[in-house]
Order: sequence, then structure tokens, then C-alpha cells
Amino acid sequence: MQDLFTINNLWMMVATILVFIMHLGFASLEAGLTRAKNTVNILFKNTIIPAIGLLTYALVGFNLMYPGAGFEGSVFGFAGFGLSLPEGWDSSNYNEGYTYFTDFIFQAMFAATAATIVSGAVAERIKLGPFIFFSVLYVAICYPIVGMWKWGGGFLNTLDTPFYDFAGSTIVHSVGGWGALVGAFLLGPRIGKYTERGMSAIPGHNLPLATFGVFLLWFGWFGFNGGSVLSASPGAVSKVFVTTSIAASAGAFGALIFSYLKFKSYDITMVLNGILAGLVGITAGADQMGVGESAIIGFIAGGLIVFAVVFFDKVKIDDPVGAISVHLVGGVWGTLAVGIFGDLAGWGQFYSQLLGVAAVGFFCVLFSGLIFYTLKKTVGIRVDEREEVEGLDINEHGMRAYPDFASKD
Repeated sequence: MQDLFTINNLWMMVATILVFIMHLGFASLEAGLTRAKNTVNILFKNTIIPAIGLLTYALVGFNLMYPGAGFEGSVFGFAGFGLSLPEGWDSSNYNEGYTYFTDFIFQAMFAATAATIVSGAVAERIKLGPFIFFSVLYVAICYPIVGMWKWGGGFLNTLDTPFYDFAGSTIVHSVGGWGALVGAFLLGPRIGKYTERGMSAIPGHNLPLATFGVFLLWFGWFGFNGGSVLSASPGAVSKVFVTTSIAASAGAFGALIFSYLKFKSYDITMVLNGILAGLVGITAGADQMGVGESAIIGFIAGGLIVFAVVFFDKVKIDDPVGAISVHLVGGVWGTLAVGIFGDLAGWGQFYSQLLGVAAVGFFCVLFSGLIFYTLKKTVGIRVDEREEVEGLDINEHGMRAYPDFASKD
């Protein structure tokens, strides 16, 4: 029995490491898909966000998300500040599968991801200080409250047909996606993105780096989804590995086919985001789907990305890395797909999934809108025109990512 506990706990810690590596993936992807003059700024945000996530989750987030059985069916609960074991427990008998501290560190890695998603959508024009302030509040308060609604035993988990989100298509990815949508809308587009002659593409400066980032994210997703089994169960973990990979692969082809039909070109950025969309889409039901269902979910997610990117450009919401399309659109689709495919398919489940998407969307838009709008009207959230044209690296950080090379941007 002790050997099984050790194996389960070890796998959870390995999964934690894999999720942590995803932050390097986000940093690489976002830096590669934006301009060279803003690289330091992107890297700085993706460095400070995991630190924010760990500290705030330790201080308040963990106990907001898991306040205890006394708050079952509620919309809010809080078990106190800091990390403290339940009375009468020690670090090794907290759970039959893993220790208290393993539980915390695994969940903490998820917490920072929501703010990382926002980072990409508001890149190249947001002030660093207000962004950090937003990230602190979003990770410390918004994310754990939403997480409590399902994973902490809240009202979404006590519906007649409980809302289902295995590893966070809604609870992690759409939480970040809603914040990204609000932030990009209130910031406005980058200079030169939308002109009287139409939309003007602003290409990223390093597609090899962006590709490297996507493969790092795919690699980390084995921990993101595989760790969400919450044990080293051979059958469950191996199945999740397969469904995760199949959906990612199908997402690549969905984006490839629809982007070629739309633009008559083989767009690597669409395929990269199609992979991520497939991963986001399968995350809600990775343990419930078969191989065929995973392929369908991933393929549709990849196709949706193409149309979502076009749509957001039409309504002039500028998202430099496609984060809103991947994490919000992909997250909503993946969550609803649980009610359409797999072991839980049915109208009752679909209704619960739809209710969960709506509740999370309403709260996240309200929360992020309040923070971003207040910041916009007080300290401001956008750099001035000169700083944006010159680049955030030299103006916000006093340095360049590539000092030996002259930039034309």
C-alpha cells in the first residue's frame, strides 16, 4: 500500500514538473509570434507570472479553491490565509494518492496559466505595471473562485447532472480566454493593425521559437491532462495520453485544411494554434473520450481557430498570438463537447456544460472588466504611441533582446 502511495505521489510530482515547463512554452510561443522589439517584455511577463501564481495561490488561492466540505454547493468559500494542513492530518495521510504539499504545488502550476493566456492577447501595447496588478488579482481571486465551483465542491459540482471539466477547458483555459478578450478589447488594436485599407498582418519575428514553444506546450500537456487523473493508474493515465495526443494531431489537420481552403496557403501559425486548440478542446473530457471522438473534437477545434481568428480581426479585436481563439473558443468547444461525445453524452450533461460555460464567462468578464476598466480610467493600461512604435523593451526595460542586431520595427 505504501509503495502504491509513493508511486502515485511521484507521478503527481512529475506531472507538476511537466506543467511548470509549459510556462517556458508560453514564453517561447508569445515571443516568437510578436515583434523583436517587444521580446524582453514578453519574457519578463512570462517569468513574473509563475512567481505571482505560486505566491498568491499559497497565500489565498488554494484555500479559496478548496475551502472544505462546509462550503459544498456554494459559490464562495475561504478556509483562511496561507498553507495549513487539516486538523489531525499530516503531510502523508492527507489523501490516499498524494500528499498535501503535492496537491498544492500541482494545483498552483495550473493557477498561473490563466494569467499567462492573457499575456499573449494584450502583448506589444500594455503597460507592465497595470498588467502585473491585474495578474495578481486574477490569479489570487478570480481563478480560484471559479475553480471552487467545480473542483472545490461548489454549485457546479452539485447540479443534478454535475458540470464536468476533467482538467480545465473552462476552469483554466476559458478563464484566461475571457480575461484576454476583455483586455484586448479595452486596450484597442496595435498601431497599424487595422487601417482604412483593411487588416494589415503584423508577423512575429521568430517562427522557429514559436514552433519550439508549441512543442513544449504539447509536451507539458501530458502532465496537465495526465496529472489530472490524480493517480498513476496505468489504464487511466495511458488513455489520457492517447486522447490528448490524438486531439492535438487532429487539431493540426483541422487548422491546416480550413486555413488552406480560406487563404490558399500553408500557414504554420494556424497549424501551431490548431495543435493548441486540439489540446485545449480535449482537456475537458480527456478521460471520457475514445480515439475517434478525440480526433473529431481536435479536428473541429483546429477548424474553429481559423474562423475565430478571422472573426476577431473583423471586429477589430487584436490578439497577436491567437490566445483568445485558442483558449476561449477552444475551451468553450471542448467543454460543450463533453455533453456531445464520450461516456457522459446527453442533453442533461450538455445543459450542465452550457450552464458552466455561461456562469464562468459572466463572472470572468465582470471581474476582468472591472479591473481593466478601473486601471484604464486611473493609471492607464496602454503605453503611449512613441513607446509602442519604439518598442516596449527599450522603454519599459531599458534593454533589447537582440542588441547586436538592428530592428526595422
